[in-house]
Amino acid sequence: MQQKLNEFIHYLIVEKGLSQNTTAAYRRDLTSYLTYLQYHSGATGLAEVTRTMILQFLYQLKDEGKATTTLARTLSSIRSFHFFLIREGHVTTDPSLHIEMPRAEKRLPKVLSTSEVEALLVASVNKPLLDLRNKAMLELLYATGIRVSELCHLQLSDIHLQMGFIRCIGKGNKERIIPLGSVASSVLERYIREARPQLLKKQRHDILFVNHHGRQLSRQGFWKIIKQLAAASGIKKELTPHMLRHSFATHLLENGADLRAVQEMLGHADISTTQIYTHVTKTRMKEVYSRYHPRA
Repeated sequence: MQQKLNEFIHYLIVEKGLSQNTTAAYRRDLTSYLTYLQYHSGATGLAEVTRTMILQFLYQLKDEGKATTTLARTLSSIRSFHFFLIREGHVTTDPSLHIEMPRAEKRLPKVLSTSEVEALLVASVNKPLLDLRNKAMLELLYATGIRVSELCHLQLSDIHLQMGFIRCIGKGNKERIIPLGSVASSVLERYIREARPQLLKKQRHDILFVNHHGRQLSRQGFWKIIKQLAAASGIKKELTPHMLRHSFATHLLENGADLRAVQEMLGHADISTTQIYTHVTKTRMKEVYSRYHPRA
């Protein structure tokens, strides 16, 4: 079973061109699935897997308190795996067919208010070089709405300050061009000129954002930074790196931006994914009305 999983992951990387983060998620889901099959289902091979076994595995995940979104993602991974097994001729039937996808609960993304964004952008860790790097990263995230994983992989050649845009490679290796505001451009230019050369030390590479060792900043490293800055800014709500992306989209739509343009900047394949931000703006509108209208 493990060998077939390795072959599937290789297929996702080489033929499908999926990112490291996506293939890692597939591997986690399917490792859990195969472990269940080996020790709890009685199946000795993938050809013996039945629809009932898959359902029992999903019920076990539900009993463990896994979210509906996790169940849906896991079933999607299982379906893709069994489709691959048929495609490669390892099995003749697909036991995952006709299993209904769990209905995901619609949860509105959490966003920061404009005042909270301002507070975050001026927060300091009292280390000039790192403060300039952090401000450049946050200004860039809020100005473009890119994902943190995309931010960490940006290179110097992706930044076009004079033209006012950045080039970003997103999910599925899709390229998109995103406008860059004057404030973010100014801070980025200062970071590249003043802070980055000193942070690099003896390292030689073109990665845009580096840690204090001069190496590429990781997603985990950025997570630690955002927690530090949230504490320094006095923001009480639980802050996640993705909240700047959500805030970027929501604030654009609140100020009249076109939904299609926001979809393109975010890199969403389906506009229905972008439409959730219109629900956020309506919710915020109701909150403002309830708070300030004398007859509310």
